[in-house]
Amino acid sequence: MSKILMVVSGAGTLELADGSTHPTGYWAEEVAASHQVLTAEGADVVIATPGGVRPTVDALSLDERGGVSPADAERHRAYLDGIADRLDAPLALADARAADYDAIYLPGGHAPMADLAQDAELGRLLGEFEAQGKIVAALCHGVAGLLSARTADGGFTFAGRSLTSFTDEEERQGGLGDNTPYFVESRLREHGAVVETGPAWSDTVVTDGNLVTGQNPQSSTSTAAAVLKALADR
Repeated sequence: MSKILMVVSGAGTLELADGSTHPTGYWAEEVAASHQVLTAEGADVVIATPGGVRPTVDALSLDERGGVSPADAERHRAYLDGIADRLDAPLALADARAADYDAIYLPGGHAPMADLAQDAELGRLLGEFEAQGKIVAALCHGVAGLLSARTADGGFTFAGRSLTSFTDEEERQGGLGDNTPYFVESRLREHGAVVETGPAWSDTVVTDGNLVTGQNPQSSTSTAAAVLKALADR
């Protein structure tokens, strides 16, 4: 049975480009659908957050304002309620070690931009997973968390690697627009990643060796499935 560390942002707010504070959190579908796909195939998924704080779900991810239908919102809410015990008492990132897991998985929501992208403990973990050749997976804005990983000389651990993320176009169409503190796709390119994107809001997954990334919430199920395939192929 595979053991997967799912790292969820602990942030509940994000400072925007204009200095205002925006309520945020993890995106419901990205945690719920990913967790469901992974555990349905028998994986043991351990949820972790910075400091072991209880993560906040982004209210928009359970609302038509976030492009989520009432039926989908109810389905995601019900699933999250079913794993509330795990979300209420997550593992602290500082207590996690790559040696104990087969893969690491970073779901999104805008919240990872506020904490995971700069989290030293996540950077350490990602470095451990990469050094051990284990699966590193990230989805949507969760891909921003990869920016925390640095080489000994200060470079970006995943420079030169092919990956995808929530695109600049999607951010302008249905995200925070030009008030976003930074565009994840552009930031990854600036740090040397080879970003491959599909059409806006398409189900797009990119796999480059042990690195698996998904573009947006629509890619949640496919990203988790790609992780399972990568684990099975090892």
